[in-house]
Amino acid sequence: MKICISAESTIDLPKELLEEFEISTIPFGVILGDKSGKDGEITPDIIYDYVDRTGVLPKTSAINYAQYSEYFQDLLKKYDAVIHFALSSEISSACQNAMNAASELKNVFVIDTRSLSTGIALQAIYASKLVKEGLKPEDIVMKVSERIPNDQTSFVLATVDYLYKGGRCSGLAKLGAMLFRIRPQIIMGNGKMSPGKKYMGKQVECVANYCRDTLEQFNNPDLSLVFVTHSGATPEMVEVAKKALEEKGFKRIIETVAGATISSHCGPKCLGILYMNDGGR
Repeated sequence: MKICISAESTIDLPKELLEEFEISTIPFGVILGDKSGKDGEITPDIIYDYVDRTGVLPKTSAINYAQYSEYFQDLLKKYDAVIHFALSSEISSACQNAMNAASELKNVFVIDTRSLSTGIALQAIYASKLVKEGLKPEDIVMKVSERIPNDQTSFVLATVDYLYKGGRCSGLAKLGAMLFRIRPQIIMGNGKMSPGKKYMGKQVECVANYCRDTLEQFNNPDLSLVFVTHSGATPEMVEVAKKALEEKGFKRIIETVAGATISSHCGPKCLGILYMNDGGR
């Protein structure tokens, strides 16, 4: 049986990794004032320049029912089944739109990842491995779903300005963060973004402390794979994160850069480490 693993552009994987793990994608839309484009065509640098010039955040456009329906039908012309990994239903309507489209088709399965960015990739890559092992779609969905609660997705922000512009942080909190150089940790839990620890000082030091605390809190990692995903972090920040992960014993450390959709919410120089916290399977 030929099975397609699919996701949205919010999976934040470059073309070469999508090809390596045989993952198909469909892009979110991004709206900057009176202009619009697709995630991928519009880059994070374009986002940051737009925000700097206008002081306004761009809007992201979830994929609608009709777009999913056409996309799934095209995939079914080449595959016997499709397993689609959707951005958390708690933060986007995309997941429900995908489910609605899939309900009208045979052999299309939609998984609510309860995650974002390369947290989605962790699940999709596991599914790709199971496809190669010859499992049926229903069994793959079951096995992936069992791992979702252990998907450790978190990151540390360089600035709260984008949260403030997006209405997720008060003016007082923004002022305090600026005065004291506070870099908050954000953790995905139950499909939602929740605040974690607050770090103060230089970004490199904050990244080091964030990695240490995350690895201590989520201390049963699947050491086969970990992502360092960022929105334009400095080489020093990335190196600090990679060093912490190497010392922990991760076998494959993949650096990726967040796309326009994710970057438009977290802002520049955000960095996260993402891995399955279930000891491996």
